[in-house]
Amino acid sequence: QVQLVESGGGLVQAGGSLRLSCAASGSIFSINVMGWYRQAPGKQRELVATITLAGTTNSADSVKGRFTISRENAKNTVYLQMNSLKPEDTAVYYCHADVRRSVLSGYAPYWGQGTQVTVSS
Repeated sequence: QVQLVESGGGLVQAGGSLRLSCAASGSIFSINVMGWYRQAPGKQRELVATITLAGTTNSADSVKGRFTISRENAKNTVYLQMNSLKPEDTAVYYCHADVRRSVLSGYAPYWGQGTQVTVSS
């Protein structure tokens, strides 16, 4: 089994900052892409940012210049530093990882349980 455990969500005023963390554990051979997605009430889940094993990043236009994704491969952990937060950033943030559980297996997607981020105006 593979578990993704997020932490760091909470309530913050507009203009503030939060740092999300997501640690993967369990039967892990390697992790390729890790990332963050979010889902606001009544809306579809959307990509926030992703980072490959080599460190290549991709992020949504709405968060460029404000959010930074990073990872520690030795700890199977991905981070999302969120600055200059806006009320429209309010959502449940989900961690995602493409995990290979053994040398014989391919990559499979795993999701965390989600962490709430609320930005007040």
